[in-house]
Formats: sequence, structure tokens, C-alpha cells
Amino acid sequence: MKRVVVLFLNVIILLASGCGEPQKERRSPETGFIGINHPVQESWTVRLDLTESGVKRGVIEAGHAAEYRTGNGNEHHLDKGIKVFFFDITGSATTTITAEKAVIHDNQDIEAQGNVVITSGGTTVIKTEYIKRTSKDKMIRSDKYVTIIKPDETITGQGFESDQALKKYRIFRGSGKAFIK
Repeated sequence: MKRVVVLFLNVIILLASGCGEPQKERRSPETGFIGINHPVQESWTVRLDLTESGVKRGVIEAGHAAEYRTGNGNEHHLDKGIKVFFFDITGSATTTITAEKAVIHDNQDIEAQGNVVITSGGTTVIKTEYIKRTSKDKMIRSDKYVTIIKPDETITGQGFESDQALKKYRIFRGSGKAFIK
């Protein structure tokens, strides 16, 4: 009988120790294990809207995105089929950029690299390996080898800069072919 009473008391003590008022404080997620060069979050089949004063000015699509913390804020690294569409003030698509991968900075600057192709109006095509589109002045720049193809001219060079709609551009150290009518 003593043995049954002792066992019964042990069970009551175990049950009583597990009962109590639940904790009311909320803990923040533990991120201390995330090391340098590791994303804080990842997403697949991503669509991001770029806005300016609440107006949609662009759309970015990618198969995969990873967000990284940097000393300057956050960076979103995109890969697996990058497509960027820019719109004019009427909402019409003006420029499309495709690339293998891209980085979007907090200030909405975009760097794209790997088989970068920029099209505008269906007539101007720019091919290069790297571009940077700055949000502040809406300019697209590169210091890499570039080919600009228009219906009656093909220009190549080492670097270029252009407005976002590809209406005005400069090519550096250029050469090319043009057909004069």
C-alpha cells in the first residue's frame, strides 16, 4: 500500500508541475543563428510592384527571391527568370528588362546581370551582361560591352547610359553599322 501511495503522489506532483498560467509575454523570433551571407527569408514565384507616390511605376517578376540584411538595410536577390516592366505616367509599359539575376536595393535601385536584354517600344533592343537602373534619376547604365539594335542600325561599345524609356542614350567607345535611306 505504501508503494501505491508513493507512486500516486509522484503522478500528482508531475501533473501539478505542468499546470499553471500560460506565459503572456511574446517572444521575438530567434535570428541569431542566421550567419553572414544567409538569407533572412526566401520566396518562390515572386512579383514585386515598384511604386512612386502610390502610383505603380514598375513590376518585377522572378522565380526565386532571397532577402539579405546588409549594413545599408536590405537587399533582395532575385534569380530564375527575371523580368522587369517599367510604366509611363499613363500606366503603359515602356521598357522591359530580362536577366538571369538581379539585386534590388532599399532605394529601389536595380542591378541586373547575366544575359541582360532591354527592349523598348518593340524597336530598340539592348544586350549586355550588366546594367544598373538608378531610381533617383531613372537612368540605366552599364560599363560592360553592349550592343544596341534598332531597325536600321546596330551599335556596339564599351558601356552606355540611357533614360528608362530608351529614347535618349549615349554609348561609350562605340562603333557600328547604320543604313542610310
